[in-house]
Amino acid sequence: MPFAQLPDVPIHYELAGPAGAPALVFSNSLGATLSMWEPQVPALQKQFRVLRYDTRGHGQSPVMPGPYAIEQLARDVLALLDTLRLDRVYFCGLSMGGQTGMWLALNAPTRLSKLILCDTAAKIGTPEMWNSRIEAVQKGGMKSISTAVMERWFSATYRANSPEVVATIKLILESINPDGYIANCAAVRDFDARETIAAITVPTLVIAGTHDVATTPSDGHYLADRISGAHYVELNAAHLSNMEDPTRFTSEVSTFLLSP
Repeated sequence: MPFAQLPDVPIHYELAGPAGAPALVFSNSLGATLSMWEPQVPALQKQFRVLRYDTRGHGQSPVMPGPYAIEQLARDVLALLDTLRLDRVYFCGLSMGGQTGMWLALNAPTRLSKLILCDTAAKIGTPEMWNSRIEAVQKGGMKSISTAVMERWFSATYRANSPEVVATIKLILESINPDGYIANCAAVRDFDARETIAAITVPTLVIAGTHDVATTPSDGHYLADRISGAHYVELNAAHLSNMEDPTRFTSEVSTFLLSP
């Protein structure tokens, strides 16, 4: 299990694909690990050097004192790229990972060749919503929220047709360290790029899920309408669209990255 020792935290990562291929970084959502990108790896590692990592406080990346900020999470990415000697990369982030990508595109655009923002928003939820979520986890642990999160992450149809996948993802969510989850909740709660998002100049693809109630298609349109030249795609899925509609998700990502 490779770890990159960053200034204040070791970050767990996995790197696959041809050494000379362009690098594609995947950034996980709040409450998930790098394993959420398993549906994409087999196809994309044939053409790209696929880098996945556990955001600090998630998976095998340890919890450091919180609260965190999206800037902090994005600087972890920059430090990881420096450690692995990756200069410019393609970046694909979902939800919290998408906000990490927005910060990078706004503050370190020379490090990104293209940007994919999935099931995310310039501002997610309200402070009251996030504070309520934090309080619930503080009182009841991760299991206290896991059922409700699954209902947001996957559509009712997918939950009915793929219960084993949903059960596996639920267990992963429940395995997240509560302190790490809470620290990252604060990062999402406090991030607001609504007034700055139009400054992104990196070529961008926005992916939204028709049934996503956490970051709605209107949130996706908000990003695509304000980022110059951005392309918008909507999938028949809820929040974790890369898992619910993996074939089309992977195809859209590949087509976008390989286009001139």
